[in-house]
Amino acid sequence: MSKKMTPRKRLFKSAIFPVIFVAVMWAVHLIQHYSGTTWAEYGILPRDFTGLRGILFSPFLHGSWSHLINNTYPMLILGTAVFYFYPKSSWKVIIYGTLIGGFWVWVGARSSFHIGASGLIYSLAFFVFFSGLFNKNRNMMGLSLITVFLYGGMVWGLLPIDYKISWEGHLFGAIMGVLLAWIYRKDGPQRKKYSWDYDGDYSPIPESMWRGEDFSGSDRDREVQKGVRVSYHYKPKEEKDQ
Repeated sequence: MSKKMTPRKRLFKSAIFPVIFVAVMWAVHLIQHYSGTTWAEYGILPRDFTGLRGILFSPFLHGSWSHLINNTYPMLILGTAVFYFYPKSSWKVIIYGTLIGGFWVWVGARSSFHIGASGLIYSLAFFVFFSGLFNKNRNMMGLSLITVFLYGGMVWGLLPIDYKISWEGHLFGAIMGVLLAWIYRKDGPQRKKYSWDYDGDYSPIPESMWRGEDFSGSDRDREVQKGVRVSYHYKPKEEKDQ
């Protein structure tokens, strides 16, 4: 029987993909920087057939060092959090957030090259935040509040304030994150159930115990006993006449 993975090993395993993803981001940007070239044309170009390739390539392309750095630490933190707390749905969140979110950008964004991992990061951020709300898990709600505290300014990225940023990518990524949080709301840590969370007709004590029934014997005997209420009345013994 395999030993249960320790939290430290689980954290290390959860960080593998985000670290590799960020490493590729930096490698691509370093190549562009030292070669004096730009690969922005490999970004998402809405409603252009060749622009579809940007759905796969754009998350690794960044226009400046500040753009790259601003996308690095959220990807590391949020990516690790998703793989750590949502191991069953983590890959689905990454894949759908990239492909579907990117396709929405291709369909509805401005006719310009859209590059950067911001769309995926918005998907991860909103997935983590709303997963905590939907699951009503106190620990995950705490993580959601940390997400708001660290990335609360991301809300402004959803508005068409700065024409230099792909606010459409942010918006579509955020919508995708909310949808994924709802679809996979049963994955990850769940809120602990207490007795007051159940309906009034529910009792955690077996029915046969509080009814005073004998629940030993064969399955057939137990089936016969179902629905039978046994009441006991105490009647004092009458004294005999002297």
